[in-house]
Amino acid sequence: MVGTFYRAASPESKPFADIGTKIVENSVVCIIEAMKIMNEIQAEAKGTILEVLVENGQPVEYGQRLFKIKQG
Repeated sequence: MVGTFYRAASPESKPFADIGTKIVENSVVCIIEAMKIMNEIQAEAKGTILEVLVENGQPVEYGQRLFKIKQG
């Protein structure tokens, strides 16, 4: 396990990215907590979020897909 996936900065905050959210390169889309450090994860492409592939609070691994996007 690399870390824990979080969709928002806190339980009260709205998600960084949800289905239908338009993103650009370097948009923050989630946080991965690893070794008590919160790492903001940025989008690598421009597009629209089609699906969130990981549940909030779920452990994630290196190379695991977190979102499906429609590029463009």
